[in-house]
Amino acid sequence: MNVYTTNVTDSILGISVNDTTIDLFESQYPVPGGVSYNTYLIRDEKTAVMDTVDARATDAWMQALEQALGDQAPDYLVVSHVEPDHSANVARLAARYPSMQVVGNAKTFAYLENFFPGAIAAGRRVTVKDGDTLSLGSHTLHFVFAPMVHWPEAMVTFDTTNGVLFSADAFGSFGALDGKLFADEVNFDRDWLDEARRYYTNIVGKYGPQVQALLKKAAGLDIARICPLHGPVLEGDLAPYLSLYDTWSSYKPEAPAEVLVASASIHGHTRQAAHQMAEKLRAAGAAVTEMDLTRTDVSYAVAEAFRCGKMVLACATYDGFLFPPMEAFLTHLKTKSFQGRTVGLMENGMWAPMANKLMTAALAGMKNITVCEHTVSIRGAAHPCDDAQMDALASEVIAR
Repeated sequence: MNVYTTNVTDSILGISVNDTTIDLFESQYPVPGGVSYNTYLIRDEKTAVMDTVDARATDAWMQALEQALGDQAPDYLVVSHVEPDHSANVARLAARYPSMQVVGNAKTFAYLENFFPGAIAAGRRVTVKDGDTLSLGSHTLHFVFAPMVHWPEAMVTFDTTNGVLFSADAFGSFGALDGKLFADEVNFDRDWLDEARRYYTNIVGKYGPQVQALLKKAAGLDIARICPLHGPVLEGDLAPYLSLYDTWSSYKPEAPAEVLVASASIHGHTRQAAHQMAEKLRAAGAAVTEMDLTRTDVSYAVAEAFRCGKMVLACATYDGFLFPPMEAFLTHLKTKSFQGRTVGLMENGMWAPMANKLMTAALAGMKNITVCEHTVSIRGAAHPCDDAQMDALASEVIAR
């Protein structure tokens, strides 16, 4: 574990623990670049710690925080989100500093009690409501509730003094920090976009209406910097970040004309047919991304499906059902409220092809999905005689 401490402002210290030992975030999402757990220390007449970190990062974080505090005890711990990767050290910090008060909303304390029974006595709780403020001296903290972004108790905190938004899980991303990104100029495409999209679509994606509600509240705040609990601090021109969050939470594609061709192939023939379809689409002028669902983790495929405006799904029939990688992909899309896209279907089945029928049924459970009238059905492998149906589907996908 590496720990970086960086001044976000003259009076706000960022403490980021970078976990490069973790392989699966939330025990399901691959994080080959690791993940960061960020907290913040506001120094004023009263001192506030903004959240804690995952249990994996306890020792490194406590050492860095104690060094930053010196002989001073923090006056407040603000708990914006009780998910364990941020709240695991609430009880430990409360025990270490018995005079410290804990700030949260009513649900915050109900959830903390489930994790740490009796750890936060009633007399130490500062229970805030949506819109409440807390003065630290020259800093005033304004609490803005963000229910279901992505737990019911989630809230963000706006420092009205310097325009810093402590955004909880909003605007977070996968990937450990290297000390250069934290509270520094972020390269939008290189350092943030892909892993922030994958983080959003897989973790927060289900809750688009709630994110829209938070964005409307945020529009009334004069935000200069965004300090998330994962990933780099965002500063400078914030418009691209806010715009993408608006797009993602509205379930609109970033690239309406681009096509994701995703295949689930047992022996490779379905994948080859999907590649032929991709080439036909490219020949017609479309930008295409190909993904082999048997080799690509579903979290990457979900993120790409959100990015593109169109999809072609190619799946083998397996024991009368969908080949499991495609079934898993469609299940994840439905779970994340995927909607508003055009989808073309391809199936492969030697004697009883069922995939198109089953994919159609799965897509029917999603909102505003347009399934192309033309479909492709092959037997074992694609042959020149299948070109006509593939051309028809490609033309329809392009036209739509």
